[in-house]
Amino acid sequence: MLLQSIKTGIKKGIETTWMLAKIIVPVYIFVTILKHTPVIGWIADLFQPLMGLFELPGESVIVFVLGILLDPYAAIGAIAAISLTPMQITTLAVMVGFCHSLFIESAIVTRLGINIFMASGVRLGLAIVFGVLVGKVGAMLC
Repeated sequence: MLLQSIKTGIKKGIETTWMLAKIIVPVYIFVTILKHTPVIGWIADLFQPLMGLFELPGESVIVFVLGILLDPYAAIGAIAAISLTPMQITTLAVMVGFCHSLFIESAIVTRLGINIFMASGVRLGLAIVFGVLVGKVGAMLC
């Protein structure tokens, strides 16, 4: 019985690792390639005023958008490819935590009979409010 549990655990672990790797690795490669082109600089310059509200560099918008559009694992892949401080990663994690997979989960919310615009607005609003709070507190502590 113990041996069977170990085999099942190893099999499930490998399956989960493969599932996550299929998301994280391509995003990491894509963002790493972007870092070696002028595109990342353009994105950083364009979004610096917005992301500065959260004490984040402009290129961190890539992490936030991937978290919203895809899932937190895509955001993790982007975080790994961008040079961020632990506090910046924490701020992004809080923000993505509130509004990850927004479009996918909006479909679920709609099936439950909840107003999609209110639910999405609350999630985005919380991401913004807590992103500002965590970013400002982090800036004071560092």
